[in-house]
Amino acid sequence: MRVHGTTHQKPLELFAAEKAALRPLPICLYDVAAIRPARANSQFRVVVETNRYSVPAEHAGAPVTLKLYPGHVCIYRQDKLIARHVRSYDRHQDIEHPDHPKALLRQRRKAADQKLLQRLLALTPRAERFYQALAERRLNVTHHVRKIVALSEIYGVEPAARAIDDALELEAFSCEYIANLLEQRRRVLPEPGALHVTRRQDLLELELPEPDMSVYGGDAAPPAPSTVEGSNVEGSQGHVPDEVAKQQQPTQMTLDFKTAPDPQVNADPNVNADPNDPDNGATHEPK
Repeated sequence: MRVHGTTHQKPLELFAAEKAALRPLPICLYDVAAIRPARANSQFRVVVETNRYSVPAEHAGAPVTLKLYPGHVCIYRQDKLIARHVRSYDRHQDIEHPDHPKALLRQRRKAADQKLLQRLLALTPRAERFYQALAERRLNVTHHVRKIVALSEIYGVEPAARAIDDALELEAFSCEYIANLLEQRRRVLPEPGALHVTRRQDLLELELPEPDMSVYGGDAAPPAPSTVEGSNVEGSQGHVPDEVAKQQQPTQMTLDFKTAPDPQVNADPNVNADPNDPDNGATHEPK
C-alpha cells in the first residue's frame, strides 16, 4: 500500500493497470539443464564427470547430446530421448539400464547360432537335409543343433557324421536319436567267458537218461546209468536204491590157474621141465 520510490505509485494500483498486458506461463517447465555434446563409446557408455551411463547397444559409437539436470541425466540422439538415468554424484561409477544390452546379446546369440549351424553343416554333406527336416519338425531347432555339435566334440566327427546319415535314413530328427546311436555304437559288450564254479553246492544237478544200446544192433546188457558229480542219486530217504547198488557192486572175476605136474605121476623132475623157468620145473601151488 505504500508509494513506490521509483514509480511514485502504489504497486497494487499499478498492477491493476498492467494486468491486461501480461501473457500466460508456458505449459512446459523452463528447461534449466546444462547441455553438452558427447559420444557413446564402443561399450555403449557415455562418460559424465568420471561416471559412465549406458545407452542402447545399437547407439554405440554414435554422437549424442547430454542434458544434465540436478536429479537426472538425459541422453538424446537427433532430438530423440534414448536414455535417462538418475544422476550420481559419486565418482567412477558404472550405471547401466537392464534393457540396454539386450540388443547386443541378441546379436551375439544370433552370431553364435550361425557358427553352430556352420559347424553342423561341415560334419557331412547330408547335414543340410537333416537340418531342414529338423527345422520343419522341431520348434527349438537351435537347442538340437547345439546338442549335436557338442556330441561331435565328445564322440568325434566321423561317428557323428555317420549317426546323422543313419538318422536321415531312419527319419529320426532329434538330438536324442543322435545321442542314442552314438552311445550304442560306442558301447563294447564283454565277450562271454567260461563258467568257473568254485563251490560244490554251485554244481549243476543233472540227471542223464540211460543210453539205448539197441541202436548198435548188439545184445549186450545196458551199462550202468551215468552219474554226474553233484547229481541226485540217493532216494528221498537218503540211501542208495537197491537196483543202483547192485549195478555199482564190483564184478567178480574167476581166474583159472594150471597146476604143476603131480610128482607121483612124473617122478623125474626133468620131465616136462621148462628150461626157461627159474624154478626148473618145481611144483607150484595154485594161487
